[in-house]
Amino acid sequence: MKRFGISLLVLFAAVVSTKLPSAHAQTQAQIITFDAPGAGTSEGQGTVPRCINPMGEITGEYYDASVAVHGFVRTADGTITTIDVPGASTADGQGTYARSISPSGEIAGFYNDASHLVVRGFVRGIDGTITTFGGAGTVALSINSRGQVTGSGSGGHGFLRERNGDIITFDAGARVTVPMSISENGKITGFYEDLKFMIHGFLRNGDGEIITFDAGPNGTMPQSINPKGVIAGSYADSNFMIHGFVRDKDGSITSFDAGPADTTATSINPRGEVTGHYFDLKNLAQGFVRRADGNIFTIEIPGAGGPVFGDGTLPQSINPGGVVTGSYTDAIGTFHGFLFIPRRDEQSKAE
Repeated sequence: MKRFGISLLVLFAAVVSTKLPSAHAQTQAQIITFDAPGAGTSEGQGTVPRCINPMGEITGEYYDASVAVHGFVRTADGTITTIDVPGASTADGQGTYARSISPSGEIAGFYNDASHLVVRGFVRGIDGTITTFGGAGTVALSINSRGQVTGSGSGGHGFLRERNGDIITFDAGARVTVPMSISENGKITGFYEDLKFMIHGFLRNGDGEIITFDAGPNGTMPQSINPKGVIAGSYADSNFMIHGFVRDKDGSITSFDAGPADTTATSINPRGEVTGHYFDLKNLAQGFVRRADGNIFTIEIPGAGGPVFGDGTLPQSINPGGVVTGSYTDAIGTFHGFLFIPRRDEQSKAE
């Protein structure tokens, strides 16, 4: 089984100190760590949150002791429910992958179909009902408040699935199209591969218009779009070093680095705050939040570490209140979920 870590497609109360890159300490913020019941405790196993909604509900997956994969949803009160798509495989590294949760609690993701040995998409309603869809190779990655789902489908085409089940396929370029995020008003961002195998970013507007863009010369990978149409992601420079970027709705692009090496932005919220991770001088992943004004602080989880490159603190999603979820690895490389809760005065700015 390939360990969860940095992927193109590609998370007990404690206190964490936060700091700006200049090392001026901010006041303390709360971190809650958690594990899904049934999650394994060995290297490469554990709990991996992927998305948090405005209500504080979290979805993601966990890897059990046999390295089978199960989806989960964690409510704001800490209750965790396992999600297994009927007919999903439980082989090593296979199962149910929950990737995105809407404001109302609908969940989208994908699963390994044991009967047909293919990957298909699914939507889980707020009542727990699961609807599967798509042909072989359908990977659902994001859902919005309208119930619209986007992701990559059969043949490497992008898709938009409406709440009524209608599916529209589209291509941003000549080769594989990978939509990563859909906004509340139906705008989609992601990346595609051209005939020379180079990765570029794209924005698909609600009317179907597709705009392509590059933040750097060696690959651009948008990851998230907010309701204002602002996009966050990462790109590779001429030396293949990774930097974060924010693309404003007017098309202007701002590059940033949260730390000394390889800044990967994973999510942006409605007020323009971006989360993700970078690598410190010891090659350990550290989380960060970049405020809309450009100020950056690090999220450090006590005890985060691990035996291989890519271990550490790995934020995945930030909600409108600035609450972050993701995963971290312990000393032996087991994944645990975390919830970063900013200062109350910071949360109130979103209200």
